[in-house]
Amino acid sequence: MSSTIVEQLAKFTSECDYARLPAPVVSECKRIVLDSLGCALAAVGEPKGRIGVDYGTLLGGNASEATIIGTGRRSSQFGAAFANGELINALDYDAVLPPGHVTPYVLPGALARAESRHLSGRDLITAMALAHEMSYRIGKAMDYLRDTTDGRVDPPPVYGYSSTIFGATAALARLGGYAPETTAHALGIAGCIAPVQSQVAWFQHAPSSTIKYLLAGALVQAAQTAAHMAELGHRGDLQVLDDREYGFPRFIGTRRWMPDRITSALGTEWLFTAEQAYKPYPHCRILHALLDAERAILDEHGIAPEEIDGIKAWVEGFVEQPVWQNRRIEQPHDAQFSIAHGLAFGAMRVPPGKAWQEPARLNDPVVMKLMDRTSYEVHPDYVEMLLTHGASRPARIEITARGRTFVGERRYPKGSPSPEAGTAMTDEELIAKFRHNAEGAVAPAQIDEVVARVFALETVSDVGAVMQLVAGGVPPAAEAGKAHRAA
Repeated sequence: MSSTIVEQLAKFTSECDYARLPAPVVSECKRIVLDSLGCALAAVGEPKGRIGVDYGTLLGGNASEATIIGTGRRSSQFGAAFANGELINALDYDAVLPPGHVTPYVLPGALARAESRHLSGRDLITAMALAHEMSYRIGKAMDYLRDTTDGRVDPPPVYGYSSTIFGATAALARLGGYAPETTAHALGIAGCIAPVQSQVAWFQHAPSSTIKYLLAGALVQAAQTAAHMAELGHRGDLQVLDDREYGFPRFIGTRRWMPDRITSALGTEWLFTAEQAYKPYPHCRILHALLDAERAILDEHGIAPEEIDGIKAWVEGFVEQPVWQNRRIEQPHDAQFSIAHGLAFGAMRVPPGKAWQEPARLNDPVVMKLMDRTSYEVHPDYVEMLLTHGASRPARIEITARGRTFVGERRYPKGSPSPEAGTAMTDEELIAKFRHNAEGAVAPAQIDEVVARVFALETVSDVGAVMQLVAGGVPPAAEAGKAHRAA
């Protein structure tokens, strides 16, 4: 009898070994970890991040198994992972990989488990590699947000990132040293408790909820539940990925199901690195090529925002929905997706980072005025370019100022591997992004040490040593000591 897809994924998980990972996969995993730690550190003061931290602390009770990044707090594995998932994704600054976002769902649980069990950097890299590869492959088997049909944009009616639960669960199983049978049951449980695919509803309702496309903490918790339940003896549905009529493809809402994309050359070919992208701006990825072009024009000509009479943009084809059309900026979260606000704020030339979502800056009168002078429409060549190369995000911008119209165009945004030289984010650029995000959250010497340790993660014997460096804040015990001395 042939193995089910779940059983094949379990075998891949159990057999995945650091020594067999290709060098580019190891390198990419270290880059993902560094970028994610920086995104979390930058988000500690952001409302969505704070709420995640408070709930993660509440969830953990008096446990202190794992670090909540940038806060000086510790919690249980469940609590720390919930909080860190929310922190990584809070600014919408985290890495991008089909089906959309993967890292904030698969990394937090693995970090918490590796830290609490004093596992090595090699263990974490291995877990990250298989989690990203699995998430990418399953995402490629399903509907995709940038799908087209007969030359037209055709976004799916049901969509989301719930399929990342398999990669998140597999990472935990690998770090737990599960037998293949236990891992299979964990994955079978995961498929049946995955969060609903509510992302399209989120697109349609603006101002949008802070749940976003998927609450990172919720999926992280579901994956941990699946892993623990299997470890304790629960049985999972081993056929959940094979049954198109009643299984995961049906109840998760995908119209397309191509299981060969999941299993073909699994374990021998690594595919995710070709599309792993990073964000230079804390804003929805659809705006990045436009922001690249806008900043190039403003820098070259020294144009001040007060000089701009108008901005017109041509953007990706699937954004004619309320979350991107929204012009009501009530919370920092709203600024992450609004096209008009993003282009208006980009004209201020504020260095990308947490400052992009500071309330006082978001509602600057110059930005509000410029929003009214900003318009956009779908790029006429979007589908053609996308079909030619999947990394295409065609963008054109016209800025009217000083009685002239300045024009900029991009096909590939900074941060994505593409046929154009210079679009992929270099190690040096990711390090610079991390340093900027970590400023004020951890000491300068610790910033240097985090960079050094993450880029040599394969030599780290205990992941907890890295997590201590990004703990930040003032530990509760120290706060209590200060209060006692003051009394």
